[in-house]
Amino acid sequence: MTSADRSGQPVRVVGISGNMRDGNNTSAVISIALDGARAVGADVALLDLGDYDLPFCDGRDDESSYPLGVQRLRADVAAADGIILGTAEYHGAITGVLKNALDLMSSKEFGGKMLGLVGVSGGAMGATNALSNLRTIGRSLHAWVVPEQVSVAHCDDAMNPDRSLKDPKLHVSVRNVGAQVARFAFLHSSDLPREVLRLWEESQGDPGGP
Repeated sequence: MTSADRSGQPVRVVGISGNMRDGNNTSAVISIALDGARAVGADVALLDLGDYDLPFCDGRDDESSYPLGVQRLRADVAAADGIILGTAEYHGAITGVLKNALDLMSSKEFGGKMLGLVGVSGGAMGATNALSNLRTIGRSLHAWVVPEQVSVAHCDDAMNPDRSLKDPKLHVSVRNVGAQVARFAFLHSSDLPREVLRLWEESQGDPGGP
């Protein structure tokens, strides 16, 4: 799966984790989603927010005074065709580190991009509220949030030692989030579907007659 208007280059899908702890479950689940995107031909990368040394978003007027890490994160996200956001649910919402990273970006990075969502929780209710938060944020950023999303409840017990999910159906569902992001990103960025649509429109006669 490659995009015809990108000189044969595959679409790029990046994951952003709302947890910077080593070996965290959020990043493991995002990695599974990215495997799904890779399986359908996408170029993938997991962005570690700890590598960017991000400051708190303080609404400053002069954004040029933000450290280089902010500009690097913006550039890395802007270069993607699709994005997978993952978060643990803290107090019924997304993690502070992810919210801060998103607040440091805008529709310049997310607008028109395909956005997939995965969440984890230590409790039985899963990350339903956090995913609802992210879906609202995604729409506010003018991203196309794909319909499928996955919440992993009891996440500490849900993972195998190799960081796969014990429940095969849940594992497949997470992979499908990544595959859906990659496929829709391809359709959105490729000349081929647009050309098919153009030819179809041109082939239709005037229903009102000459």
